[in-house]
This record gives sequence, C-alpha cells and structure tokens, in this order.
Amino acid sequence: MTDKATKAKFDYEPHPHIAERKKHRVDNPKAMLNEVGPKTLNQKLGLLITKSVGTMWAAYLFFAITLVNLPAVIIKGDPVLIVAWVSQAFLQLVLLQIIIVGQNIQAAAAEKRAVMTYEDAAAVLEEAIKIQKHLDHQDESLAHLVSRLDAIDTKLNQK
Repeated sequence: MTDKATKAKFDYEPHPHIAERKKHRVDNPKAMLNEVGPKTLNQKLGLLITKSVGTMWAAYLFFAITLVNLPAVIIKGDPVLIVAWVSQAFLQLVLLQIIIVGQNIQAAAAEKRAVMTYEDAAAVLEEAIKIQKHLDHQDESLAHLVSRLDAIDTKLNQK
C-alpha cells in the first residue's frame, strides 16, 4: 500500500516563466505602458506632433482652412475641381485628424484591456499557486492516512 502512495505523490515544479515573470513584475501594471514610451528626440517630437494634430481642435482648424478655398472652387463650377477639393482638401486634411482621434480612443481601450488581462493573468497565477499549496497539504494528509492504514493492515496481518 505504501508503494502506491509514493507513486501518487506529485512533485510540483513551477514553470520557468513564473520566476522570470516575477523578476519583471511591477506594482502598478499601468507603469509598464510607460516603459515603451518615446526614448529619442525624434520619437518624442513625433509623439508630440501626433498628439497635437490628432485632436478634434486640429480637425476644426483644418476644416476652417479648407473653407478658404471652397468659394473659389464653387464659383468656377468645374466638377473636377470640386471633386479635387473634396478629396484633397477636405478628406485628407479633416478626416485624417478625426481618424487619429478615433485611433487614440481605440488604443486607450486596448491598453486598458491589456492591463486588465495582465492583472487577470497575475491573479490566475496566484490562485494556481494557492491551489498547489492546498494540494500539497492534501497530499500530506493522504500520506498520513495511508501510513495509518498500513499500520492497521500490519496489526491485522499479525493476528
């Protein structure tokens, strides 16, 4: 009976990723997002311009700029010029900023989901460790019961 209990014992070996993950764990998962921020001057400048141009205020400003040329295009009445104004002036100048605003909103939502997923994964890992400790405790209890059964079995066989 003891041989069966020994074979049933499970030796827990944590996955190597767990130790590596704990090295890089941060108290605030949102701080991880700051690590990937701009490092060089060009990256900082590009981010500043993108944040400035990717606003609805920039879209309103570019819309006002496109309106400057609109009366001249309408007076000429040439359909090719009207299509060119709509596609080159209005769509390119105004909609680009609106698209950037929408992408910024989507990116913020994606970052929030990523942080939540990270926190969920950390919680699942902690729960799995607790389950493993609980199972180790049960293994000890079962081993104790098996040894008591072995003792009872030995006493019964001696009679």
